[in-house]
Amino acid sequence: MSPMSHALPLLCLPFAGAGASFYMPWRSFGTEGVDVKPIQLPGRERLVDQDPYTDVHQAAEGLLPAALAAAGDGPVAVFGHSLGAILAYELALRIADHGAHPVVHLFVSGSQGPWNGRTERATGLDDDAFLARVQEFAGYRHPAFDIPEMRELLLPALRADVEMHEAYVPASDRRLAAPITSVRGVDDHLVSAEAAGRWSEATSAEFTAVDVPGDHMYLDADGKALLELIASRLRSGRTED
Repeated sequence: MSPMSHALPLLCLPFAGAGASFYMPWRSFGTEGVDVKPIQLPGRERLVDQDPYTDVHQAAEGLLPAALAAAGDGPVAVFGHSLGAILAYELALRIADHGAHPVVHLFVSGSQGPWNGRTERATGLDDDAFLARVQEFAGYRHPAFDIPEMRELLLPALRADVEMHEAYVPASDRRLAAPITSVRGVDDHLVSAEAAGRWSEATSAEFTAVDVPGDHMYLDADGKALLELIASRLRSGRTED
């Protein structure tokens, strides 16, 4: 089969505390073969008035209708970073079960395998300690959290996301019948190469681990390079079919 002649929808799930707007600049990169489709979680941005999820499985179920609508009428790929990687995995399983949209690839970034479990904890700490712990984890602190009004607005969603991530336990040992590519910043002190490689246990198809320059939040510095990597993997997969 020839390389993709049209853009494949890429559903993008945000990391803890982030919203769909993080991925909007990706749509302007003009990356061939990929149509970036940010998926919005409640409790932030245009859905700020909705209660955020605190359970990954409930989130995946709740996000499924929007994901199916964004997928259009054909195959789809799914991407997520950190918490978003877990959401992407659970969402990909549900899309596959739905049957209307073949999942051709799952891209997980800055994440250990789903059966590893998070050992570090921030849930339950007071606000200052919580934000300090999250910054320690990610090596990154959004400047909005230093503005009292923005902090009050954004903190509930961040707390819900962190609780969701820390409490996550897969419902089964089911493997996704699609290739998985795990991407990790080489200087990521939160997710080791070994832990990222455990995503191989989540697929019955091909698995690839890729190290890229940067730390846990490498994609904030160079989203275009990451999207090019994703597009390259998708083109390669279609060529091999």
